[in-house]
Amino acid sequence: MAEEKPVTQAELEQRHVAVGLLPEKDVSSDGSGSDVAEASSNTTNCRIATPFRDLTTQGKMKRILYYTAMLVLFTGFLYLFVCSLSIMGSAFQLLGGKDAGRSLSNNKLFDNPVAGLVLGVLATVLLQSSSTTTSIIITMTAAELLQVEQGIFMIMGANIGTSVTNTIVAMGQIKDRDAFEQAFAGATVHDMFNMLTVVILLPLEAATGYLRHLTKALVDSWSLTTDKSKKRDLLKKITKPLTNTIVQIDKTPIEKIAKGEITPDQATLLKQTCDKVTYLSYDCPDVVDSNATMTTATVLMNTTDTTTTATTVVTTAVNDFNSTMLNVTCEKTTNIPCDYIFKDTSLSESAVGAILLVCSLAVLCVSLVFMVKILTRLLHGQLAESIKKFVNADFPGKAKHFTGYLAILIGAGLTILVQSSSVFTSAITPLVGMGIIKLERMYPLTLGANVGTTVTGVLAALASSNVVPAMRVAMGHLFFNLTGILIWYVVPPTRKPPLAAARFLGRTTRDYRWFAIVYIIIVFFLVPLAIFGLSVAGWQVLAGVGIPILLLVIVIIVINVLQAKKPEFLPSKLRTWDFLPIWLRSLEPIDRVFRLVKEKIPFCKSGTIVEEEPLQDVKVEQPRALVSANAWAETDI
Repeated sequence: MAEEKPVTQAELEQRHVAVGLLPEKDVSSDGSGSDVAEASSNTTNCRIATPFRDLTTQGKMKRILYYTAMLVLFTGFLYLFVCSLSIMGSAFQLLGGKDAGRSLSNNKLFDNPVAGLVLGVLATVLLQSSSTTTSIIITMTAAELLQVEQGIFMIMGANIGTSVTNTIVAMGQIKDRDAFEQAFAGATVHDMFNMLTVVILLPLEAATGYLRHLTKALVDSWSLTTDKSKKRDLLKKITKPLTNTIVQIDKTPIEKIAKGEITPDQATLLKQTCDKVTYLSYDCPDVVDSNATMTTATVLMNTTDTTTTATTVVTTAVNDFNSTMLNVTCEKTTNIPCDYIFKDTSLSESAVGAILLVCSLAVLCVSLVFMVKILTRLLHGQLAESIKKFVNADFPGKAKHFTGYLAILIGAGLTILVQSSSVFTSAITPLVGMGIIKLERMYPLTLGANVGTTVTGVLAALASSNVVPAMRVAMGHLFFNLTGILIWYVVPPTRKPPLAAARFLGRTTRDYRWFAIVYIIIVFFLVPLAIFGLSVAGWQVLAGVGIPILLLVIVIIVINVLQAKKPEFLPSKLRTWDFLPIWLRSLEPIDRVFRLVKEKIPFCKSGTIVEEEPLQDVKVEQPRALVSANAWAETDI
């Protein structure tokens, strides 16, 4: 009996093509479609999968079920992704919320614009929510603990701090060098816009009070009243059913610490009371004796007298309970304690925050990986190209100049819908890594997200007790971003600096993937902390250290630009940086240190974290779409 022939890779692929799961390959001129012919050429073309109408009934059903299952899985992982961002924010609040409140309570430092800026950055990074930071700043301004100009400087810092989230999300694609380069550039274009805008508007505001005067003239022309019904949590309506079963955070103590009403030791961030219930009680005299308020009362009388008014009867019942009345019912209110996993745990709040941070980062990374894999499997071939062209297409003719502004409106609208710029930009960052959204389209979407997130501040201002100064800070946030768009987007050549800086960072992380972690630590933690420390020492110390460093950075940037554009304007020695020691002009020495450290770590040596060799060095004989599909054949979701 002949030995059964094993199924070859080509036969397996043909079976997948038959039901439309893989793109159909071009065959050779004789129609054989042999693997030998394919192997001899690296330019094999792929067409889209078999048209739906040409499939058999079984093939149609399989394709429908396949795409339905993929969409359901993608939706599920997207939900987990958004929930993990929420849990990560809660974790950071448990770890650093009290410190953020304490730093915000030292309002003497806020007279220094730079100190106010870095405090806004640190508070937002610690709280992982620019909305929370903005709301606290607006609340403090309404309570007259901060002046409007101080609040504006802190809002600038919050704008920078909010971009750390999607920068962290970009690291989910760290294993693919090409995707990581694009994703990191897409994430950091947000950083570059915010930082470049601050570089211009911080000194301008300190010197002229541009935003302060603009918002005063605007808000003074309005008739504003407090409206506490304006606060909306649209996205949380969806995520709360899951996140509230894990942890619930009370942000009120952070505001009280910032206002100086309580000390950090007196604050409890894990929420204790979640709701209140009003019910009818027959024990109304006791309610009155305990100084509670009787809001409604109903008396049941064992008498036929129908002329006595309810007010008279209730008064009589309270004063003389031994009267002819049978029952008195009134409304009483009681608190309902919260119920979630980390409620009444023996762990400290910092320990709970650390556990939640690790778990949320793990879920975020896993969700992101599977979201990218599902999209890669769904969006291949002509379908991917069609979506890419649609998303990145410009309006025809002269109208193409308005395409970016439509993207800004879309970014603003979606951010208003989800009430979070971090969630919106983090959700589309993986699409940049996949090449679906180009960096040039990501940029205006990010600008729109910056504008959309200011709505949260406006709602917080409308709900505050002192609307006018609170609204001025909220409007300062809005016009900060609008002015930034005016500077760095309206005139097309001005778009180049933030885009070029983001591309540079993307290329750097492609060559040195550890750079992404170092970038986050330095930009969002070490530099703000260093500036804050110098600010505490006094503005003279800050100026003495900061100005020379700033001038050195400007000189280096100018020399780099001249080296690239007009080297003849430079002395021959400055046309390259080769005269400097290698550790001053290259990250290669630091990279060697990281590689040595990596070799000492067993799970790094096995390649589970990052590959030792660059992705582009791997010889692949199959089309890219086919390689992705084959990798999926070995992966179970």
